[in-house]
Amino acid sequence: MITLSGKSVFGGVAIGKLAFYKREDKQIKRHHVDDVDAEIARFEAAQNTAMEELGALYDKAMKDVGEANAMIFEVHQMMLMDLDYVESIRNIITTQEVNAEYAVGTTGDNFSEMFASMDDAYMQGRAADVKDVSDRLIKILSGGGESGVQTDEPVIVAADDLVPSETVQLDKEKVLGFATMYGSANSHTAILARTMNIPAVIGLGEELKTVYDGKDAIIDGFTGTIYIDPDEETLRVMTEKREEDRKKKALLEELKGKENVTLSGQKINVYANIGNLSDVGAVLQNDAGGIGLFRSEFLYLESEDFPTEEQQFQVYKQVAENMAGKKVIIRTLDIGADKQVDYFNLDKEENPALGYRAIRICLTRPEIFKTQLRALYRASAFGQIAIMFPMIISVSEVKRIKEIIEEVKAELRETGIPFREDVEIGIMIETPASVMVSRELAKEVDFFSVGTNDLTQYTLAIDRQNQKLDNFYDPHHPAVLRMIQMAADNAHAEGKWIGICGELGADLELTETFLKMGLDELSVSPSMVLPLRKKIRECE
Repeated sequence: MITLSGKSVFGGVAIGKLAFYKREDKQIKRHHVDDVDAEIARFEAAQNTAMEELGALYDKAMKDVGEANAMIFEVHQMMLMDLDYVESIRNIITTQEVNAEYAVGTTGDNFSEMFASMDDAYMQGRAADVKDVSDRLIKILSGGGESGVQTDEPVIVAADDLVPSETVQLDKEKVLGFATMYGSANSHTAILARTMNIPAVIGLGEELKTVYDGKDAIIDGFTGTIYIDPDEETLRVMTEKREEDRKKKALLEELKGKENVTLSGQKINVYANIGNLSDVGAVLQNDAGGIGLFRSEFLYLESEDFPTEEQQFQVYKQVAENMAGKKVIIRTLDIGADKQVDYFNLDKEENPALGYRAIRICLTRPEIFKTQLRALYRASAFGQIAIMFPMIISVSEVKRIKEIIEEVKAELRETGIPFREDVEIGIMIETPASVMVSRELAKEVDFFSVGTNDLTQYTLAIDRQNQKLDNFYDPHHPAVLRMIQMAADNAHAEGKWIGICGELGADLELTETFLKMGLDELSVSPSMVLPLRKKIRECE
């Protein structure tokens, strides 16, 4: 038996096989071929396989995310059979007598550059599509496996670390837990584990080796330990521990339908944080009062190109309808820093956490921002949607946002599209600047939501993704708590409500402190709704 120790980011016990996340190697080598006809036949066989794969993806997407989101795979099928595209590949194979992988890669790069250089925004968007189609063909030709985790049974996913674009594509029904070599307690792997209510251990280091792929393993999320090839005694003890944890969770089920009220009668709203449409079931299952944070950027992370207004509208509409009149607070696009999307073509930055991200992208690329706002306001006709804006540092930003909102409303009125006029708008309090001018900001918006992850990072001048600084990263720091108190006082002074949607909201050691601060709402991972309700009901 091999025992590795790391840092726990969510409790619980997972027992299953280890499966390492695999990333395909896209390096293409050029080599001479003697039989060009045979090489063209090899390309055509790959083309047929790709068509079948895309058809299967279309069917799956129709079932999971609806027709609007599935259409991209039909577009890819059309590109795959495009005469100009196919003729270019055949021509390179024939004239240069080279392998099909090289011909496909070269054609993909050429067509992608051609589309990207066009003036038409729609055609520019096709650059990413043709690249994706080409990558699929190359993978089939080279015999490369799928990226991700290939398994028919639920497994413990192991990796060096996972970026947001990788975590969102995992089949969550096949994930028992996470074990990573690196990462911090605030990484997206950690956040996903808490959302999914599954045990996770990070920071295991290079002792977590790929040679363990496929071996039996146990994650003890309570102690931050992983056992590989466990002996019979360890398996027995950990199985009992897992059953005890399940019994405790069953007791929490009895709190469903109960109020979030203290022994002295103080009430507070408990909402849930989610990343995509598939998480709504967990919100309802855990009896959250609403959605306090819908991370809309995951729509962008899951896409190969900018999601259209219609695609976004369908998702926001479905979330609003599924929540049946309960509040759904949707955060506008928060791309940048650790959440990178290739098709945004963002420059590499020395200090991305302080760089071109979130509302700064939206205000300087209004065509992207207005598309999202149109979708949000259209969806508002189908439920109680509220909108909040991330990374605010000034009143002037909020005033500019409100001007753009009025432009969007005017466009919708002109075309006769229904929407709610009374949509609440709020801002994230996650920069010290927003705290210091929070009284002025409260005059402009309907609510505040404190993003404690970034507020702690910026207040303490500590990169929250840097695991070397974990010992210095203190979300309980008096400066952070005073910032929250100041924002709460200023919100209430202007008659506005304030909540927390950062990870600190689920810190049960601080629940009583937040109640004393007078916070109106705490939004946490769905799995933490009932434990938080239990804690609130035990507080004086």
